Amino acid sequence: MPRTSPAATGAALPGALPEARRSLAPDLARGLMLLIIATVHAHQFRIATTGEGYALTGPLDIAVTAVMALVAENRGYPMFAALFGYGLARMYHRRTAAGIQWPEIRSLLRRRGWCLVLIGLGHTALLFFGDVIAVYGVIAIVYVAAVRFGDRKLLTHALVWMVLGSLVYTVLSALFFSSASSSEPVTDPLTDMVVRVAVLPVFVPLLITISVFPFMIGIWAARRRMLENRGEHLALLRKVACWGIGLGVLGGVPAALIDVEVWQPGQAADLGVSWLHLLTGYAGGFGYAAAIALIGRRVGERSDRPAGPVVTALAATGQRSMTSYLLQSLAWAILVPPYALGLGSSLTDTQAVGIGIGVWLVTVLLAELQRRAGFRQGPAEWLLRRMTYGSRT
Repeated sequence: MPRTSPAATGAALPGALPEARRSLAPDLARGLMLLIIATVHAHQFRIATTGEGYALTGPLDIAVTAVMALVAENRGYPMFAALFGYGLARMYHRRTAAGIQWPEIRSLLRRRGWCLVLIGLGHTALLFFGDVIAVYGVIAIVYVAAVRFGDRKLLTHALVWMVLGSLVYTVLSALFFSSASSSEPVTDPLTDMVVRVAVLPVFVPLLITISVFPFMIGIWAARRRMLENRGEHLALLRKVACWGIGLGVLGGVPAALIDVEVWQPGQAADLGVSWLHLLTGYAGGFGYAAAIALIGRRVGERSDRPAGPVVTALAATGQRSMTSYLLQSLAWAILVPPYALGLGSSLTDTQAVGIGIGVWLVTVLLAELQRRAGFRQGPAEWLLRRMTYGSRT
């Protein structure tokens, strides 16, 4: 979640530090990541509301579905989790540099995690079944000590989670979503809310299995401040961007062939394709983050002139990423369910992705309007900070 500036109260808040100049790359990455999440969610809604596969009503739908498998699905969440780990680690490093002791920092980070869990529970109950806020809150609570792991221990844990966590997710999600797709669509809001809350004990652990690995990679990258405008990591960032995005696209080919119904493998092969798609999704997500870091550095080098309006608006969206993410969920709650506008079952694949882009653009516009109005954080970021630090913020 984006860092927000502390209030000028004259007295130091627990764990709060004076505001430093924000780095462009992490906010820019969050803003663009929200586009991937919006389009993936929108693309999946027809399946969620009808229990059927992709519509594939024409060449354009086929192309859109293939592109989503190649560059979007399983590619946004790894980058989101890595950015969360990056931000949490930077909080730790800033406070350590300020002389704050580990027990106080640990208490602060865990309190932040519990606040994220509470916000995520409310998000699930009121709006959306696919919440990740509570997932990251649980990870922050359980793995708070990871910010102090040595590199070898951190990367060993990360590797285990990459292999075993992704494998567990692949098998269990196949079982879970196959049973969910065979159930009747929910037609009233109360039942929908009960179902969302009921599946949360299954959904949260499931997402944790694929989120810890990128979270730890984010911590590793934060120690080197790789997303901030520093030149010593340019060669590595270029390699990660090139190879990561390339592997992400290449690893998405088998899933794309299945989605557009060119290939119908058996059950074992289908699980293998899903696992490959997830593993290469990590590479794709890291590649996107590295590419955005390079763009951010390029823009930051132009110190003689400010960033353009598009970059500024995208960074404003990333700075208010939780607010923008919740606004997306509000849009889906209005547009998709049969007891609301009910668009989910009537959209083609192309129309669904177009609506996802439109919803994201609205959140970008709202974030930029907040920035121009002088608000340095969105309502959700303000709430998280208030819950974490108390009323003196």
